[in-house]
Amino acid sequence: MQLPRWPLDEDAGCCRPQRFGVCRASFSVKKKKNNKAMKEGISENEGRTEGNFGNNEEEEDTEAIALRDISRERNGRESVGWIEEMIGAMQRARGGFGGGGGSIRTDNWGEVGPGFEEEGQFLAPPLALRSSAFCASWLARGESSGSSSAVPEAAGSGGSEESDRDSHNKRAKVYSCSDDCHYAAVMSSDAGNSTTSADRHLGLSQSSSIPSNNEIFYRNFMWNNNSDENPFDSNGGRDDGDDSGTSKSEDLEVRMDLTDDLLHMVFSFLDHINLSRAAMVCRQWRAASAHEDFWRCLNFKNRNISVEQFEDMSRRYPNATEVNIYGAPAIHLLVMKAVFSLRNLETLTLGKGQLGDPFFHALGDCIMLKRLNVNDATLGSGIQEIPINHDRLRHLQLTKCRVMRISVRCPQLKTLSLKRSNMAQAVLNCPLLHLLDIGSCHKLTDAAIRSAAISCPQLESLDMSNCSCVSDETLREIALTCANLHILNASYCPNISLESVRLPMLTVLKLHSCEGITSASMSAIAHSYMLEVLELDNCSLLTSVSLDLPRLQNIRLVHCRKFADLNLRSSMLSSIMVSNCPALHHINITSNSLQKLALQKQENLTTLALQCQCLQEVDLTDCESLTNSICEVFSDGGGCPMLKSLVLDNCESLTAVQFCSTSLVSLSLVGCRTITALHLACPSLELVCLDGCDHLEKASFCPVALRSLNLGICPKLNMLTIEAPCMVSLELKGCGVLSEASINCPLLTSLDASFCSQLKDDCLSATTESCPLIGSLILMSCPSVGSDGLFSLRRLLHLTVLDLSYTFLMNLKPVFDSCLQLKVLKLQACKYLTDSSLEPLYKDGALPALQELDLSYGTLCQSAIEELLACCRHLTHLSLNGCVNMHDLNWGCSGGQLSELPSNLNSTAKQGPVPTEQPNRLLQNLNCVGCPNIRKVVIPPVARCLHLSSLNLSLSANLKEVDVVCFNLCFLNLSNCCSLEILKLECPRLTSLFLQSCNIDEEAVEAAISQCGMLETLDVRFCPKICSISMGRLRAACPSLKRVFSSLSPS
Repeated sequence: MQLPRWPLDEDAGCCRPQRFGVCRASFSVKKKKNNKAMKEGISENEGRTEGNFGNNEEEEDTEAIALRDISRERNGRESVGWIEEMIGAMQRARGGFGGGGGSIRTDNWGEVGPGFEEEGQFLAPPLALRSSAFCASWLARGESSGSSSAVPEAAGSGGSEESDRDSHNKRAKVYSCSDDCHYAAVMSSDAGNSTTSADRHLGLSQSSSIPSNNEIFYRNFMWNNNSDENPFDSNGGRDDGDDSGTSKSEDLEVRMDLTDDLLHMVFSFLDHINLSRAAMVCRQWRAASAHEDFWRCLNFKNRNISVEQFEDMSRRYPNATEVNIYGAPAIHLLVMKAVFSLRNLETLTLGKGQLGDPFFHALGDCIMLKRLNVNDATLGSGIQEIPINHDRLRHLQLTKCRVMRISVRCPQLKTLSLKRSNMAQAVLNCPLLHLLDIGSCHKLTDAAIRSAAISCPQLESLDMSNCSCVSDETLREIALTCANLHILNASYCPNISLESVRLPMLTVLKLHSCEGITSASMSAIAHSYMLEVLELDNCSLLTSVSLDLPRLQNIRLVHCRKFADLNLRSSMLSSIMVSNCPALHHINITSNSLQKLALQKQENLTTLALQCQCLQEVDLTDCESLTNSICEVFSDGGGCPMLKSLVLDNCESLTAVQFCSTSLVSLSLVGCRTITALHLACPSLELVCLDGCDHLEKASFCPVALRSLNLGICPKLNMLTIEAPCMVSLELKGCGVLSEASINCPLLTSLDASFCSQLKDDCLSATTESCPLIGSLILMSCPSVGSDGLFSLRRLLHLTVLDLSYTFLMNLKPVFDSCLQLKVLKLQACKYLTDSSLEPLYKDGALPALQELDLSYGTLCQSAIEELLACCRHLTHLSLNGCVNMHDLNWGCSGGQLSELPSNLNSTAKQGPVPTEQPNRLLQNLNCVGCPNIRKVVIPPVARCLHLSSLNLSLSANLKEVDVVCFNLCFLNLSNCCSLEILKLECPRLTSLFLQSCNIDEEAVEAAISQCGMLETLDVRFCPKICSISMGRLRAACPSLKRVFSSLSPS
């Protein structure tokens, strides 16, 4: 722990601390070892650049040293007495804080303004905490402080200033210290304040306790000494004069080159709380944070501030221009202090209390006041007239105030708000008033409102919403007097109908829930040729709106139950909000600025006429009555030449949709179940959604810019024409009655025609000719496709995936001859393929690029399967699921030699011996799921299945023996092989083994997994011969196991 730098008091002959934080102390050392030690202590610190003690003498006179020792001893005794007094003050302060929730009152604040931490409280650390932390560290020093007092003693009179700033007064010094050197302190008063430390607390909220998390702590400035063992010894507890500690302290010092101007700029972004915290860093920051520029706005909103504290703040910052005491206690006393103390006050905000008559009479003395905000307050006694007279007041707000009568005489007043105040009369003498808000003033009579409004001839904005007494006569008087009225809010005024009301300069008119507004009122509105915004929500008697207003930009018609007809003509109309108008059936809009139109859930809308040159987005969701004529509106020549997005979801009256638009990009017809014909000639169309159009029979997309199209959700589609130069993917899955299809997509790469049972060879041939880039062709369950159609596949030079599953093919020669680049061939459930159908594949080397072959649920015999496995070593994925003719999978050897090769290869034996070394198999994935007749699976090392990683033999009920030696096998599934008895594995990389519902005993499993050093997952659920207590044995046999799934059944 390091000491704070105390400036030297040369008159007293000792080092006296000045005010630092809220504590002042004068400490000295009782005794020294000798004069020589004093000299050494001084000379040792002369060379320190950071200490700046100002002592340039190398030696000191012996007599002077002796006299100084005597003076120091005398002052030491005084310091001991001061410490005793301080401890007593600490105990008294501790009793005040912790005794019974008592409060400490202060008459003086810190230098830098209010040190508030949270809303509602002004907080400072308790004196007991601050004092005890400092005194405990001082007393713990004991008699061993030695020569440490020589360091402050040698300091010059200007040492305190130099300890915090450099010679240019532009750099703040920050000293690092250990965690046990925390002093609870806050900023002190100025140098001229002579109050005691107990009187220099920050302002505390009366009758409130101080939470510990609101206490402000900071580190005092520390000595830049060289103490390691004893932090209070100037030489680190050593008498040998070693100055190594000086370099260490210099390393701990951090310099920040922050000029006063730069600090001022940075602090301008801080609020008052953070300014108070920044003031605790150093003197430069304290001075910078106390600048009056940062304290022109005194915000005490909802804070528990006392009158004395507010008076102190007003005295500190007399140039403050804005004060907010809303929610503070005793607002009347506080605001009176503000009025008389702050002569430059411009903005005053207060509320939540009672304001007496003296405040309103004294308001005129605050000559600089421009804005007064009073909210939720009682003015005067609540039953008397309140005068507000001010010559310079510009803005007055009296909201939610309780007063009987108010009189305002402010010749410079521009805005006045009396919203939600329960006054009965308001007398206004404000010739320059532009804005008047009397909304929700329920007690104001019609005559009072008329008198208040017409007394302001310059009025531009008037809000009288929720004033139920307003009549058309008042509006006529206002229209005659206030010729510049631009904004009128008469919402929730049931007695107005705008009869004979002429407001030509009106730009904004709000008439929400006005029961008197009818179609006849539109004639009065039509005279407001400057009108820009019109809101007619919840006008229950309104049936039609027909307006020709050249400046109208925004109109709202929401929840108008009887509204049926809308005719708008405005070149500047940009926004229309029409919603929940159940009777609306006709809309005619002409506008050159409208870009988006949303008319959702207009169930009776049948006619829509638009002349909107800039319209880009239209949403007509759930307009169930729209007919096919709507297509003409959104086609070329229909009045919307720039339309890009059209949503017609759930428009169930549409039957034949035909759009011809050069601008349309997106079309949604989701849920239009009655559409049977669709014709789109939209060359820019990129997205179309037809989900739910399950009755579509004819579809034409010529031309379109679609990149993908899914018509699989249209099961009744029988005629299709597509001309899409950019399309790459087409899905016709499930179009079971599709018989005629013309597809002209030169970039098409993927075509899925699954379950298109009526698709014939001529259609397939025409498609392959117009789409030469097809790489994936799915013809699953297309029984009408024959040899002629397959021969046309020779045009598809990029075809790599072909699916002919569930077809009636008997000959694969067209495939072998046409698809030389084929990599994936799927022939699931092709029951008419004979054993010789695949002979070109394993005898003649057909399809040399083939990697994946699926023969699941076929009728191939055992010999054909064996020949396929023996010769097609280039296959990587092979599926033989459900092959009932497959008995064994035996790649074993006899007498150390491989099994016999196919008979057609025996002729090579006449020319020489058959080589025993065979090329490696590329097989990676082998699936034999549900093969009921397979009994034995043997894969020895000589099978050379070096790449096999996955083997699935599940649901093979008669499988009894599995013997696999495969180095790279990772996945083995033998689930539901209920006859399994023998399991031999030598698979060092096997990670997952599934034996669910297998009748194998635990000894066999234990022996099998012992050869699998990387096994992590083992599934033995529902294995009757493996009990839960065997899990330990299995884990011991294979230590790498991480997950074992078992049914936990007892033995």
